[in-house]
Amino acid sequence: MSKIHDSLQEYYGNVIHGTSDLKTKACMCTPDAHSKEVRAVMPLIADEIMARFYGCGSPIPPLIEGKTILDLGCGTGRDVYIAAKLAGESGFAIGVDMTGEQLAVARAHEDEQRVRFGFEKSNVAFHRGFIEDLATIGIGDETVDVVISNCVINLSPSKEAVFKEIYRVLKPGGELFFSDVFADRRIPETISMDPVIRGECLGGAMYIEDFRRIMQKTGWADFRVMSVRAISMDNENIEKKAGFIQFSERTIRAFKINDLEDICEDYGQVAYYNGGVTGYPHFFDLDDHHRFYTGKPMLVCGNTSAMLEQTRYSKAFRVVGDRSVHYGVFDCSGGNRSDGITSECLPLASGSCC
Repeated sequence: MSKIHDSLQEYYGNVIHGTSDLKTKACMCTPDAHSKEVRAVMPLIADEIMARFYGCGSPIPPLIEGKTILDLGCGTGRDVYIAAKLAGESGFAIGVDMTGEQLAVARAHEDEQRVRFGFEKSNVAFHRGFIEDLATIGIGDETVDVVISNCVINLSPSKEAVFKEIYRVLKPGGELFFSDVFADRRIPETISMDPVIRGECLGGAMYIEDFRRIMQKTGWADFRVMSVRAISMDNENIEKKAGFIQFSERTIRAFKINDLEDICEDYGQVAYYNGGVTGYPHFFDLDDHHRFYTGKPMLVCGNTSAMLEQTRYSKAFRVVGDRSVHYGVFDCSGGNRSDGITSECLPLASGSCC
């Protein structure tokens, strides 16, 4: 593990000095990935931070005001500072990275960002450490509301340790929201250990089925896919080495909820969205196949109802029914009923049937 860490610290500390130094487009985010709220904060972020940002998505969920957010692999701190602004002075954002050169940039702009945000005191902290071992840097059990990460978990030589640590530090009902690179098959060691391919977020990309297995093993019975985007490397040499491997960027949402089940079960529950999520007055997407329209009833499985009732999103939803009566496996075929209640639709890609 230390060999991979050393290689990555060298790559991000001394080889890559800006976005223009990247060899592929794997660690580049498309502009349309950002929410309206995130786009509004970006002009407030220092140019040096933006120039040295490497990420494939925009994993900053809504409703984080007053919350504690932890960014795994924060780099120069772009997402930490965006989260800090959206969390407000009553919230706090923590960044963890193993590369000293990256953290030096993040820390150098701390007071400048405080002034740009109009805050009386800074609400960020940066720690040098490994995302596989958050306890060593003092991140305690159940102390974090939201964990985010942007194209970093793929770099870890021990994904299982990472997801165990995330589960440990999250409060009950807390959210994991991250973007990363995935592969359609297991990557051969000859490719995964190539320092450039690894550093470009491809060599350590998770095989999507192994990711599902790791999540199940580390306590995440159900996770949801927010979006999937095919990755074009635009590098003939790396494409030749990768062969037929197909890479994609995926944004994933998961919650720390104890009573989630490994498939979707039907308890006859109905959910209503009240429009209470900032920036989403007319509808809210829980994932890539759950769009809740304001005021419109939707039949939901037990897992979905738990995600709406036992998390910070509960203030924006009303769920009718409980788990006192079980009707079998939830019908994920979708469609509208004659009484006007919409059912969950067929998933595009997910950790469970719903």
